[in-house]
Amino acid sequence: MTTNSKINAPRPEVACAHGVQIRVRGTVQGVGFRPMVWRIARELGVVGDVANDAEGVLIRVSATAAFATLFATRIRKEAPPLARIESIEIRPATDLPVFDNFVIRSSATGDVTTSVAPDATICACCLAEIFTPSERRYRYPFTNCTNCGPRLTIIERIPYDRGNTSMSRFAMCESCEREYRDPQDRRFHAEPIACPRCGPKARLVKGAALSSGVQGRDDVEKAAKLLDRGAIVAVKGIGGYQLACDALNSDAMTRLRERKLRVGKPFALMARDVEVVRRYATVSELETTTLSSVAAPIVLLEANGRERLPDVVAPGLSQLGFMLPSTPLHALLLSTFNQPLVMTSGNRSEEPQCIDDDDARRRLADIADHFLTHDRRIVNRVDDSVVSVSLGRPRSIRRARGYAPAPIQLPPGFEDAPSLTALGGELKSTFCLVKNGQAVLSQHQGDLEDAATWVDFERNLALFADLFAHAPTAIAVDLHPEYLATKHGRAWAAESSLNLIEVQHHHAHVAACMAENGLPRDAPAVLGIVLDGLGFGTDGEIWGGEFLLADYTEFQRLASLKPVAMPGGTQAIREPWRNLVAHLDAAFGPQWPGCLEGTQLGRYLTTKQTQTLSAMIHNNVNAPRASSCGRLFDAVAAALGVCPDRVSYEGEAAARLEALAGRGPANVSQDGGGYPFAIERQTETGMLRLEPRPMWAVLLSDLRNQNEPSTIVRRFSHGLATALATVARQVVEDAGKSPNDVVAALSGGCFQNRLLTEELARLLRSAGFSILLHAEVPPNDGGLALGQAAVAAARLLKS
Repeated sequence: MTTNSKINAPRPEVACAHGVQIRVRGTVQGVGFRPMVWRIARELGVVGDVANDAEGVLIRVSATAAFATLFATRIRKEAPPLARIESIEIRPATDLPVFDNFVIRSSATGDVTTSVAPDATICACCLAEIFTPSERRYRYPFTNCTNCGPRLTIIERIPYDRGNTSMSRFAMCESCEREYRDPQDRRFHAEPIACPRCGPKARLVKGAALSSGVQGRDDVEKAAKLLDRGAIVAVKGIGGYQLACDALNSDAMTRLRERKLRVGKPFALMARDVEVVRRYATVSELETTTLSSVAAPIVLLEANGRERLPDVVAPGLSQLGFMLPSTPLHALLLSTFNQPLVMTSGNRSEEPQCIDDDDARRRLADIADHFLTHDRRIVNRVDDSVVSVSLGRPRSIRRARGYAPAPIQLPPGFEDAPSLTALGGELKSTFCLVKNGQAVLSQHQGDLEDAATWVDFERNLALFADLFAHAPTAIAVDLHPEYLATKHGRAWAAESSLNLIEVQHHHAHVAACMAENGLPRDAPAVLGIVLDGLGFGTDGEIWGGEFLLADYTEFQRLASLKPVAMPGGTQAIREPWRNLVAHLDAAFGPQWPGCLEGTQLGRYLTTKQTQTLSAMIHNNVNAPRASSCGRLFDAVAAALGVCPDRVSYEGEAAARLEALAGRGPANVSQDGGGYPFAIERQTETGMLRLEPRPMWAVLLSDLRNQNEPSTIVRRFSHGLATALATVARQVVEDAGKSPNDVVAALSGGCFQNRLLTEELARLLRSAGFSILLHAEVPPNDGGLALGQAAVAAARLLKS
């Protein structure tokens, strides 16, 4: 769309015998970039034009190169809040038209290399509008401008213009169109622009349990009153349906857990403002900034405020996941609540979040009492992001709304990487596209074991290929032969004659940490310390506690935790007591029950089929060995009676163990020091093995002495961190190097444990290592696809 707004300021007194073209790449569409350029041009008195195209933003000006440099400097300095400039190039242009003013031209098409902006939380200006009675958008739940509102969730194709979004069906009224066309208005080319006259409408669908006489100014206020009365309301959010109820109402939350089949997994909470959050949790300055950021993620906070929420919110945990309202609808819904609301994903446990209205009414009908819905279609499902602040930075645990699909610039040396697609793992799945030296990591997809999640995964792969005009020349997959993503990638590569690159699970973790932290492609190998649940090893065994000397193309396994059986295979992941039996058997042999005589743990294990498990282990029947740190955490948790029978979600035992550690003195030296681990060298391979046997001997002694569980957890965590740091020093010295010359990259899902992460980072730094940690990308399998992409790209560039 062209605007004929004239430039009244005097032209610069420079020679204009030739023109200049300024190319801006990055997240620069749908974020108010062109009006910002227009304003600067007007202030400088320069003439020309600006337009969106498939590569980003193109500016043409009648000015000298020197003046264009001044122009570009101001563009970088004054970019809109949601813009993310990756590069600005200035080139001479000899075929420019004759300009007499500066105009904004309509979008052009072409090969897509620009970025889709993430969805952004409601800005302060729009928030003020919806609570100001004199404003025409007073209490309008879909208020937005170029600085906020939906992006990824409504886009169907590039470029990001209204006609390419789910807003195309809503014709703008005269007032909205006037704002949309005015470069001086903050809603200039705000593609989701709307108002009560012409935009989407919220609607409360009344359930059978609706009490009579519910009054309110609008359906959002009526829904709020229903929540206050104890109802469960399905709320159509920006990226999917959410299930809401009063977080002080134990009965409502218990009903929600029963109906949703969510036994123990913590609920996410939404509060009106940070002051409400502070009543229930400690909130640091950085956590406050993160909560209030344009991404508005769920932030994990210590639940030690002056008031307490019912235990049913987050059973057995010491942290609460809080977020602030991310949309006008949420802000209006929360405005009358002086307490938090539960705001959990709108699905049954382990299923993908509902986004389609008919699907939501079908799948959530026996969960929600009422539906607060609207008629703006959600094109792309996007969950809420989750972060935790640790070691001075927000660190991603789930990367989704507010962050995806902002591109990750690959490090130096990857500029000429071929286009490829990496398909990630099985759990916490994401995929990654590489194009033009950038990695586009998808939003969190979920666990591909669920059939509906797999369908969504395939759909999103196709959508991203269209959005980014991406045609891969290679497919990267995990080594695990039974991962659905791996099977899909192998079939895709075979059918389309594409290169197939298989990347070992833990090598991908290390590469993801390297890439996120900007290590060049030709950087020396790092010491990767990867601690997680499991990954398929090159020897056919299950790995999960690994020390790898790795660069982007290859790795060498230097050390690991001692492999221990997983009796029952995947059943051992669900039932921590199985891992406990396996670890006790590995430490003390078949006579291990004698070590537990007279203890509560011994009495508990007599109720289990331990002899059957021992037979499975010693006969190697459905008891694969795994060097898994995650299973070690499960075993210790079971020993302490922490959900020993069964976990209700992945990582529950470790999360509860960490919560237990916080209840008591923090000084581990007062507890008797960390538990000892042995370090043994394998004769046949020369590898080091971290042996937990001594740890179990002391831990069982502490149990017999009835020491505080919190003391036991801290001694275990400190001892494990100390042992890991000792192995790190040893493998470096074996290689003839000093820790001062080595970078240690920490990755894997176990590094979501702040107690372990912070202690190990401290010990490694004290030993002289430089440390790489995840922040923008999760340390868990949500970052796996980025690592696969980096490894695949490096191997293709090297070949």
